[in-house]
Amino acid sequence: MLEISELRKRFAGGPDSPGGKVALDGVSFTVRPGEMFGFVGANGAGKTTTMRIVMGVLQPDSGSVSWQGRPLDHADRRRFGYMPEERGLYQKMRVAEQVEYFGRLHGMSPSAAVKATEELLERLALTERRNDAVESLSLGNQQRAQLAVALVHDPGVLVLDEPFSGLDPIAVDALASVLQERCRGGVPVIFSSHQLDLVERLCDSVGIVSAGRMVASGTVGELRAAEGHTLRVVVRDPAPGWADGLPGTVTVNGDRHVLVTQDGDDQEILRRALKAGHVEHFGAEQPTLTDIFKEAVA
Repeated sequence: MLEISELRKRFAGGPDSPGGKVALDGVSFTVRPGEMFGFVGANGAGKTTTMRIVMGVLQPDSGSVSWQGRPLDHADRRRFGYMPEERGLYQKMRVAEQVEYFGRLHGMSPSAAVKATEELLERLALTERRNDAVESLSLGNQQRAQLAVALVHDPGVLVLDEPFSGLDPIAVDALASVLQERCRGGVPVIFSSHQLDLVERLCDSVGIVSAGRMVASGTVGELRAAEGHTLRVVVRDPAPGWADGLPGTVTVNGDRHVLVTQDGDDQEILRRALKAGHVEHFGAEQPTLTDIFKEAVA
């Protein structure tokens, strides 16, 4: 289990900000084996800083990162797979050569690195590009190659900063499938993303960070339950004033009136709607992760 506890980090300021900038202000969360954790927030919220601290690229001012109940050390981090937001591939190297090279840096034997590389290139649909220079690849294929580099040494934890950025739907599905496969094998996966629909679809748990603070965390189901449900009623060609006195708001779209509310007696609302006109829709709707995110950072 990977535990991030009360991380704090302030960056030194310049002439325009002598007090510096608080990047992290007590960020905490836990990622369990086989769990995919989505880390979401606006630009500058603290996601990348947190990931860099987990990987040892930055040191926190205070707080801790633990792995399997003990402080994370250099040897542990060598077993992690990391995909930084600023891609770190060598542009002149060929794809297969590059992945093998990073496998050797992680201590793999030449034969093991070659075998793992070939399997990953096939899995990520890069076999036909194996002898191409990285600089000649499309953005999507560069992303696939970067993920292969992160996976080649069979890491025990995956930390991925915006791995789906700029990808087409086919490439998204390919990367997502590989990450889900690793999760099923017991690997904790953390990834950040602005694509909240993708986070909602893939992740077991979600953390929402704003201005360096974790403002909401839990499973998508838990976050939805905390927000409650919204009742949506669509009545066609209703009698005037049918919703007077009912809680919520009514919008009119042609001959359809739409009542949206989080309060009131559902059965009473249904009776009023049926009496007023033809009810086309009546049902409770849970908030999406986008709705939850907007509410959490407001």
